[in-house]
Amino acid sequence: MRFRHPDGSTVHLAYCTNVHPAETLDGVLAQLRDHCEPVRKRLGRDRLGIGLWLARDAARALAADPAAVRSLRGELDRRGLEVVTLNGFPYQGFGAEEVKYRVYKPDWADPERLGHTTELARLLVQLLPDDITEGTISTLPLAWRTDHPAPRAAAALDALRTLGHRLDALADLTGRSVRVGLEPEPGCVVETTRDAIAPLTAVGHERIGICVDTCHLATSFEDPGPALDALTAAGVPVVKAQLSAALHAENPHLPEVREALAAFDEPRFLHQTRTATAAGLRGTDDLGAAVSGTALPDGAPWRAHFHVPLHAAPAPPLTSTLDVLTASLGRLVGGPRPLTRHLEVETYTWQALPPELRPRVRAQLTDGIAAELTLARDLLTDLGLKELP
Repeated sequence: MRFRHPDGSTVHLAYCTNVHPAETLDGVLAQLRDHCEPVRKRLGRDRLGIGLWLARDAARALAADPAAVRSLRGELDRRGLEVVTLNGFPYQGFGAEEVKYRVYKPDWADPERLGHTTELARLLVQLLPDDITEGTISTLPLAWRTDHPAPRAAAALDALRTLGHRLDALADLTGRSVRVGLEPEPGCVVETTRDAIAPLTAVGHERIGICVDTCHLATSFEDPGPALDALTAAGVPVVKAQLSAALHAENPHLPEVREALAAFDEPRFLHQTRTATAAGLRGTDDLGAAVSGTALPDGAPWRAHFHVPLHAAPAPPLTSTLDVLTASLGRLVGGPRPLTRHLEVETYTWQALPPELRPRVRAQLTDGIAAELTLARDLLTDLGLKELP
């Protein structure tokens, strides 16, 4: 979906296909047929943007076969779909029964991460619509925090500098620019937007910036205004933004609130949980550790890294952080010039919701994704952006 910003530029809205995880090229093609095109039709649009997730095996298959890339591009066109952004965070196995800590491997100290991201950038310039000259990729925020000693930290920054040079060369060769954004996430080396400033300043490359995920921002109790102002002041570009909402519990000391939270504790994804105290941010690596004991102070609200559907906050006594998303969007694209022009709805946890909230048939998932995009569209038009055909 495209929107005209009051400054005349085009802002893109997509939804991320990691909600339909596929490891192979055939699986990606099936996603387009079974999910992406039906969402477009449900919205009644001629064109729909998708944030494509290409797992390692799918990316390698495309990189090895130029004809396959042309075929994928043709399939996108035929189904009324367009790609301006890729989700390069998960490397493989995102559809596994247990993902948890595995999603942080390989990290930016491992050559595989640099190689995979370079491959994605080379593929993206071939998938961009004919009238678009810039693409974006979101990626791992360096590494999970517990396995990142100084030598690996240095190697990670060197890898990002190398990526910057490769992106420069790609732009010179193709006339199309790709930018890559580190996506701060609770528990990682770069947990907050503030944490991103030092490493990105050290890398010092205009094509390497930040991807702001509004669920992660909220989980870490970051105020969108000061957070985005600090990035601007530091000269850190917001490459893209992921529109998502976290799980919020106002009174975690109450038994009924703990019970409601426990329903969201599931074995597939990691749901880092945080609370803001006078001494600073406190947290657990997963929701279960928070609700089952005393690991987390419960005198103030808790937020959990659980991407809940934008249009459907959980029932009381829980809610979502849609207000943080709304405030973030106002700062991102509501000013005289947008801080970023690539927005992506990223609710990948539909099948991790409590059983009674999960889509039971494909059509229900289609309806849910369409409803999320409709909400995001309305937020953008309320900010003065004009929806384009």
